[in-house]
Amino acid sequence: MEDEVDRLVAAWRRERPDLDVEPLEVLSRVSRLARHLDRARRLAFSEHHLEPWEFDVLTSLRRAGAPYQLSPGQLLTQTLVTSGTMTNRIDRLAKKGLVERLPDPSDRRGVLVRLTEEGQDRADQALAGLLKQERAILAELSRGQRGELAGLLRQLTAPFDNIPG
Repeated sequence: MEDEVDRLVAAWRRERPDLDVEPLEVLSRVSRLARHLDRARRLAFSEHHLEPWEFDVLTSLRRAGAPYQLSPGQLLTQTLVTSGTMTNRIDRLAKKGLVERLPDPSDRRGVLVRLTEEGQDRADQALAGLLKQERAILAELSRGQRGELAGLLRQLTAPFDNIPG
């Protein structure tokens, strides 16, 4: 079975036989897959009236476990955005009734961001929709192939995820 990357690689091999274009065979497919995943995510989230960034914040809180709350600093660490961006996101989610700000009992100047019941419902429903989309994308692979692919991708991404600072 031939795909667009096969055609792209063949063209580069014809036009630039002096270059080793083998990395394109893997990374161009990863890049194309990322675009397809982005579309699938946006579709799953839009069905639940969420933007991708909203899903990221809500699910960070949901994964924290009961009582589903984190400090803004903890949310920054999990979502990799700036402090100003996170403040704006929390404000917007609070205005929609998906999160609430509470005083931090361990720091009188601090606040905690807690998922509301509606926020939890939306996060749970959007996650179920996302998993349905992602299962469809992976349907051509056996369980063993999915495990093997996950391991290989982990090998590639782990160094990026474990960079100090």
